Amino acid sequence: MGVIDSIIEIITGMHDGIMSSVPPWAQLGITFFILIILIVIYSVIVWKFYRFIARKNILELNLNQYNRSDHPVLQKLLAGFFYFIEYIIILPFLIFLWFAVFAILLILLTDSLDVQGVILLSATIIGAIRMISYIPKYGQALAKEVAKLLPFTLLAISMTKPNFFNFSRIMDQIGQLPEFFSSIAIYILFIIFLEIILRLFEFFTAVFGWHNIPDET
Repeated sequence: MGVIDSIIEIITGMHDGIMSSVPPWAQLGITFFILIILIVIYSVIVWKFYRFIARKNILELNLNQYNRSDHPVLQKLLAGFFYFIEYIIILPFLIFLWFAVFAILLILLTDSLDVQGVILLSATIIGAIRMISYIPKYGQALAKEVAKLLPFTLLAISMTKPNFFNFSRIMDQIGQLPEFFSSIAIYILFIIFLEIILRLFEFFTAVFGWHNIPDET
């Protein structure tokens, strides 16, 4: 038995002990309180999530400000290096962190999908939002709406399922988290590859003059 399984067993035992020692009306109140807390946490994370993930230029580090070289060739090489660090390494890593948080929340909320299905769904949503944010003129505004709508729609659908208000189901879903962490390597590569493609797309839109079209916000 793993560490997570042991923790789940302890928490489940404590929950069952408390629930068996209180009257039915109190059991219902405890269940509602736990679910309310989960929904509040989910809503706060989604609110932070959509404001972060829907922006085309998520990072404002401007690492190129540290490029102090006066040599033209070296200056361009350093500019390319800083761009690579900022948008090909740091940015995909931050996006991946949000992807992991979002996927874990979906694992806790849904019982109709296995872990692989949840990971695929989360990666698809993240990828679609990032791609939409690069659309000239209205992309970022649309990406914000999609980033808000889809997670809350999934929450609403989950709440209509009979097993949603079941503490044991939530604990069972938590027990699947190790499988999630063992299956995400390919999605890290996917996020990095997608961001590279989108940055190339931005380069070509700049070449053809689309880049200067303001976004609708």
